[in-house]
Amino acid sequence: MVGAQAPVSDVWEWLADVPDPEIPAISLVDLGIIRDVSWQGDTLVITVTPTYSGCPATSVINFEIEAALRRNGIENVSLKKQIAPPWTTDWLSEEGRQKLEAYGIAPPQPAGGPQNCPHCQSKAVERISQFGSTPCKAQWRCTDCLEPFDYFKCI
Repeated sequence: MVGAQAPVSDVWEWLADVPDPEIPAISLVDLGIIRDVSWQGDTLVITVTPTYSGCPATSVINFEIEAALRRNGIENVSLKKQIAPPWTTDWLSEEGRQKLEAYGIAPPQPAGGPQNCPHCQSKAVERISQFGSTPCKAQWRCTDCLEPFDYFKCI
């Protein structure tokens, strides 16, 4: 069923196809920022927790959520921002972690640094900079294959 009162399970599937604008290899669902999907009357309410309060991609994320839902016939959409509890990298799905690594980004690790190079799997890695291409990533390099890579910081 497309459109009004579509099953919540369908909505989750549609949102699972919406890529993160900063890391298009993973979806917003993989990232774990979609907290809830529910119907309130004839309005679909999507609860979103930003990765952090100053995330520059928040407005793009909201636009892409609404666009995906409208493509599927949902006209009445309300986006609810939920900041508590704050998002953590623990909310990344296992599939999302695998997609990050396949894309060349080391997934977050509790130890605070990548366990291996996402390109060659070597454990010989070193941090180049605490700051990467986005605020949520740091720049690392493999000392075996010499390839640089982003590491998704633990938050």
